[in-house]
Amino acid sequence: MREILIEVLGWIASVLIVGAYALNIRGKLSSEAPAYIWMNLVGGCFFVVNTWAHGAYPSAFVNVVWVLIAAQAILKKKTV
Repeated sequence: MREILIEVLGWIASVLIVGAYALNIRGKLSSEAPAYIWMNLVGGCFFVVNTWAHGAYPSAFVNVVWVLIAAQAILKKKTV
């Protein structure tokens, strides 16, 4: 069950981060939009869990930084 949860979180993370990027590139969602920032924050958190569980520590580190950047944007914009 744990393995399935880790994989589901990884797939959700992929959809959130790639989806946010695709919407941004197509002009449908600004990088300043709360939804964009939240999609990146949640996706990054899920990727941290997934990559850490798989022992992909460099990827886990990148995603921790990704989450910190998104969290800083949320705090700066107060998009909570």
